[in-house]
Amino acid sequence: MELLCPLCGEPLETIEKSLACPNRHSFDIARQGYVHLLPVQSKHSRSPGDTREQVASRRRFLEGGFYEPIAKAVTRAALDAGIQGEILDVGCGEGYYGAYLARALGCPLTGVDISKEAVRCAAGKYKAHQWLCASAAHLPVKDGAVSLLTSLFSVTLPGEFHRVLRPGGYFLQVLAAEDHLLGLKGIIYDRLTEKPKDLSPELPGFTPVKTETIRFSFTVEGEQVQNLLSMTPHVYRIGPEGAARLRERSRLTDTASCVLNLFRRD
Repeated sequence: MELLCPLCGEPLETIEKSLACPNRHSFDIARQGYVHLLPVQSKHSRSPGDTREQVASRRRFLEGGFYEPIAKAVTRAALDAGIQGEILDVGCGEGYYGAYLARALGCPLTGVDISKEAVRCAAGKYKAHQWLCASAAHLPVKDGAVSLLTSLFSVTLPGEFHRVLRPGGYFLQVLAAEDHLLGLKGIIYDRLTEKPKDLSPELPGFTPVKTETIRFSFTVEGEQVQNLLSMTPHVYRIGPEGAARLRERSRLTDTASCVLNLFRRD
């Protein structure tokens, strides 16, 4: 995938073990294979995004196969649409979904996440792909370079996504529904207060192609109970009482509920 310098917008080229632009901005390729393209001014904290512990929990959970129905649904939607070409996974995390999809489609993949720990983890395992620590709001990617952009349980930025997608390219999003993980939430919160969600958004510059509900039950045991919590936003919101209640659970049966939307760029 053709990359741009996050500082000046000029094209980046590989020079030995770094990426460099004509204005001599240079970015080292880390030993694990990822590249840090997140300028200081784009950070909202010293170490934005998921921590090393959260990334490790997510990998252990996802590699347990509990969310494979989501990966299969995403892959099926892309195959049914006949999508081929460069894939950009925004909010890629530790790489599970992007690598799963790229393997099924036989297409090159670039994963982007604001968490350095996430892309480091992804690059360490999925070495055939390109991994970038960068901001989704300012993707270091050339205009029209992407055939399929995915955002699973992550941000939706129509303007920036429209810019990097080629005309006729596709945007595939997965959004958590209101009843997603009610079992977990019923344990960690004293009272459930869900805000209404727009699960079928209208995006300027995009035409809806498909909407699909993904819903299935799963059971976790032992450390996977805590791994499930750690990979959700609830880990930031949970109180001490809720955390204590969850620690007492050695087994949890819950339901994953989400919506897959596929859009075509106008």
